[in-house]
Amino acid sequence: MRLAPFILACALGLSGCSATSDDPAFSPLLDLIERRLAVADVVALHKWDNAQPVQATEREQAIIAAVRNAAPGHGLDPARAAAFFHDQIEANKLVQYARLSQWQLAGAAPALPRHDLQRIIRPRLDDLQTDLLHQLASFDQTRSRQCARKLALALAQRQGDALHRAGMIRATGQLCD
Repeated sequence: MRLAPFILACALGLSGCSATSDDPAFSPLLDLIERRLAVADVVALHKWDNAQPVQATEREQAIIAAVRNAAPGHGLDPARAAAFFHDQIEANKLVQYARLSQWQLAGAAPALPRHDLQRIIRPRLDDLQTDLLHQLASFDQTRSRQCARKLALALAQRQGDALHRAGMIRATGQLCD
């Protein structure tokens, strides 16, 4: 298994750095989505170490409820925010399932630093949730009629391994709807 792309994705996600796109309408939102997807790798490590399932229905429901409640404060329709975050959750699960499968094949997870789920990972995800809502509202105010085409171009310009690129596509599945 090639660890360099995985380590880079984790480092970028945890450091707050990300690749940029040439389209300024998409860059801030896609940067945040990439950061959230990078956290999925760290969550997968936690779940591997603690023999926890990827599916966390109660946690997902709590996130969606929190997003619905916060949406009006960002000028967003609660249904729009919920659909967007549903896509974020599904993209993160895609990354987690893929990583766990890779590690099962390899017989071990990579020897990378672990981060506490409650004290480090979830607060980071909560901060990203607020930032994502803000950027989604900003994006919606400037969305063009050619959104789907421009999104495809912006995604094609992004760097990252095949798994995270697929995650980005999943995470933006309803962005232009």
